[in-house]
Amino acid sequence: LISFHDHTLMIILMILTVVAYMMITLALNKNVNRFMLEGQMIEVAWTIIPAIILIFIAVPSLRLLYLMDEIHKPTLTLKEIGHQWYWSYEYSDFLKVEFDSYMMPQDESNKNMFRLLDTDNHTTLPMNSFIRIVVTAADVLHSWTVPSLGIKTDATPGRLNQCSFLINRPGLFYGQCSEICGANHSFMPIVIESINTNMFINWISNLS
Repeated sequence: LISFHDHTLMIILMILTVVAYMMITLALNKNVNRFMLEGQMIEVAWTIIPAIILIFIAVPSLRLLYLMDEIHKPTLTLKEIGHQWYWSYEYSDFLKVEFDSYMMPQDESNKNMFRLLDTDNHTTLPMNSFIRIVVTAADVLHSWTVPSLGIKTDATPGRLNQCSFLINRPGLFYGQCSEICGANHSFMPIVIESINTNMFINWISNLS
């Protein structure tokens, strides 16, 4: 995702440079040709060149889209259920490991917390492991989104959507519901806590 972002940004930068140069040149140019009625060659050029540029953006974009939909052999499966207005999590590979995750009330927050983004229960996952997430909703449409992981999956009642990701470093990753799901839509934060495998095994053992 980062490589594709940089690739697209360079293309946009080149387009901006050319367009800015042409606009400045036209603004400062005092030459006038009142017999110039059409320019077929330049019209062909400014139709074909953008089409070629779009191909250079579309090919890596489609490749990345299919790679992100590919589900590798997952080490762990996590199920997220969207409610009005909180998230429930189930670790499907373990017996009776499930909990609800609510936003921390503002009066309980301190300087070390992010306002409207912290939860009472963090979703703990092992790093350097392929994680499959299965997303659904219990009432209305929600969207389970963690931008820093490149994850955005719609939670639809009566339907299971899945995607996978791999976290390559420890830390906290924040997200929110990205579907306008009702009055408290903005109070459904998501916190992913990435830890090493041994710590995760100890954590899951204590919950089991």
